[in-house]
Amino acid sequence: MKIDAHQHFWKYDPAEYRWISEEDVVLKRDFLPTDLDPLLRENGIDGCIAVQARQTIEETRWLLELAASHSKVKGVVGWVPLCEPNVAESLDRFSQSPFLVGLRHVVQDEPDDHFILREDFNQGVNELASRNLVYDILIFAKHLPQTIEFVDRHPELSFVLDHIAKPRIQAHSFDTQWQKGMLELGKRENVACKLSGMVTEVVGDHWEASLFIPYFETVLEAFGPARLMAGSDWPVCLLRSEYSRWHQTIRSLIRPLSASEQSAILGENATRVYQLSP
Repeated sequence: MKIDAHQHFWKYDPAEYRWISEEDVVLKRDFLPTDLDPLLRENGIDGCIAVQARQTIEETRWLLELAASHSKVKGVVGWVPLCEPNVAESLDRFSQSPFLVGLRHVVQDEPDDHFILREDFNQGVNELASRNLVYDILIFAKHLPQTIEFVDRHPELSFVLDHIAKPRIQAHSFDTQWQKGMLELGKRENVACKLSGMVTEVVGDHWEASLFIPYFETVLEAFGPARLMAGSDWPVCLLRSEYSRWHQTIRSLIRPLSASEQSAILGENATRVYQLSP
């Protein structure tokens, strides 16, 4: 089963999506499963994981309702207030849905660069493993040292790193500190990594698939083919790339690998890690 391991649905609300700049008019509309379905068919993809964008209980409930009514939505990475003392109650309520596969917090937007190490946040994260939920890590490259310490606090939990930790991607320059952090994080066998969110980190107006080769080679060395997942970050990717172009880019990057390794990255790893139903 081929899976797009990272995409969003939303109903556009300018009051909520303040991080979308005025010039990004392409995102100023609703993006729903009916918009994604033809793109999945065009690219031979069987389904997707819907990942939260807003940090609200209401969005998590809505995404689970979408999954229950659209067969291509195989799972949901939602949000609950992990720092709140009643987090177990929220988790128990949402875990009744077979479509909840994980949780995420938008750590990259927290003003405290060490938010991921907060005691109340980690107490909430402690509740996930017993419920067979994955935690998706959304950070910038600068957060990698803290993230490694965070992961080490939770050896029984499965993690998925979103967007290869968002390095600054540009020609003729390479972030060796990001590379060092990724290679260290990859030593943790309970961490997988999504090949997503890369086009929007490119510096400059134009990009080619070859630009991503050193970044792909780094995550391949760090995580191996068994812990990488193809993802689109649709519709955010539309700021820099059409959906099909990005999936073609992923396929070009993994082409030197064996057929079984390519199949793992294109869907089998996401199916296993998120424990998706066929």
